Amino acid sequence: MTDSELPSQPHTFALWREVQDTRVRTRLGGIYYLLAWLLTWLFSSAPLDMLGSGLLGSAFFALMLALRLVHQPPAQTSSACLQLWIDRHWYLIYITSLSWGLAHAWALQDVQFEPSRLIATLSTIAFSTAMAFNFSMRKERCMSAILLLYLPGLAVLMMQREEQQALLVTLAFYLSYLLLALSRSHREYRNTLTMEQQLIEQRERYDLLSRTDSLTQLGNRLQFNGLFTALVANVQRHGGQLSLVLLDIDFFKRINDEYGHSTGDQCLHAFAERMRVVFRRDSDALLRLGGEEFGVLMMDTPLEQARELAEEFRGNLASQGLEIQGQALPMTTSIGVGSFDARRDGNAEAFFKRVDDALYLAKAEGRDRLVLAGLD
Repeated sequence: MTDSELPSQPHTFALWREVQDTRVRTRLGGIYYLLAWLLTWLFSSAPLDMLGSGLLGSAFFALMLALRLVHQPPAQTSSACLQLWIDRHWYLIYITSLSWGLAHAWALQDVQFEPSRLIATLSTIAFSTAMAFNFSMRKERCMSAILLLYLPGLAVLMMQREEQQALLVTLAFYLSYLLLALSRSHREYRNTLTMEQQLIEQRERYDLLSRTDSLTQLGNRLQFNGLFTALVANVQRHGGQLSLVLLDIDFFKRINDEYGHSTGDQCLHAFAERMRVVFRRDSDALLRLGGEEFGVLMMDTPLEQARELAEEFRGNLASQGLEIQGQALPMTTSIGVGSFDARRDGNAEAFFKRVDDALYLAKAEGRDRLVLAGLD
């Protein structure tokens, strides 16, 4: 997924990142719960005597493993969908944690598990440690899952405290360490998430700057090249209408020579603002192609509608000029207008050339006029 496809809202992005991290980190967890149960059962003193319960436990942890694997992240990236996926996945984590906590308590209490009690205890320590470092994105939920892993076994050890005092104290101390480590891991995760968001935002700003003309704040030639090609390809595949308006300020060099380049820059900025007034639809893409040449990409716009808007712009500019530093500066523009025709335009380059030829024809015929791109 590219940066442009990532959720833009900070809260939604945080949920999306949490879904991705949870999905990656939960894949192996279910396998080790199943393996830990199998080892605890098979290394007990009489595994065949517990065949039914052993197979039932194996089937249960296998089911939890399967549910984790099939619980795919949502295709939609709305906050509601992402939050629902997270809530449901935590239910699976809670159920698995509680089930293993009860299995550990059973192993500590039943004499048949005496040969494999150490396996169950070490597995509990391993699972809780992994929980503290891998699922720290939700501190409170992770803490609850660790307690579900630990408390059943601690309860049994408390009842056996005369014989198991050393193990009870050791596990209790380690539990306190895990809770402290969880707090630190949670802070590190949040800091990393914040840094990732800032990095993406910074890349987006740089990308926007690289595609924006600094003087007029319109899209620049780089943006036009990418957008124009993409829109033409979309029309070729799916149909629809795409119109292109090319505008060139008449005798702009004369303005720079007579009034100076500072005034020329103000003219370009004012010209762009006038374009925003006329070509104001959300679907209109306004661009500065270079120097005094501008363009408008008009999606789902027939030729006649594009011509009317372009003519309105030309007429208003010719009659009103531009206001620069409180003074009206006469100005006109030559315009070429065309719509994509799949029968005549084999690609984006051919379409652009046809409209560009119309623009140059408008200039050759005396300027301050609009010429429609011919189909011949």
